[in-house]
Amino acid sequence: MRKQYHIRDSEHGLLAWDVDRLLRLTSEQESVDLPLERIRELDETFWFSSDGEPPTCRLVAKHAKLISETSLDHPIIIDPEGRVMDGMHRVCKALIGGLKTIKAVKLSAMPEPDFVGVPIDQLPYAKAEQS
Repeated sequence: MRKQYHIRDSEHGLLAWDVDRLLRLTSEQESVDLPLERIRELDETFWFSSDGEPPTCRLVAKHAKLISETSLDHPIIIDPEGRVMDGMHRVCKALIGGLKTIKAVKLSAMPEPDFVGVPIDQLPYAKAEQS
């Protein structure tokens, strides 16, 4: 699996959480069935932002490929407020497949980010992909 981070804007710049660490933090938790209708990100801009890459057909196709290749065997990770931190491709696959729920684990407390104020193109996975 490719290296992944959950990214959020903040007053201190971008915040990035290493998804591998989020997986470790939730590895012992029992998953629950989360109704897709409660996932707000389905109706928000998620992978594309006004100051980032435009949603070209090539980039949309790249996400469509990731959606088709993902497995619903693993639960998504949501933060204490119910926001998705890992698993939007799985959420989209469930939606496309007509499912009403998806397996999810919820963080009991928001972990500190792994990176603060580091631009996306300077995160460790970006450097590995460029070489």
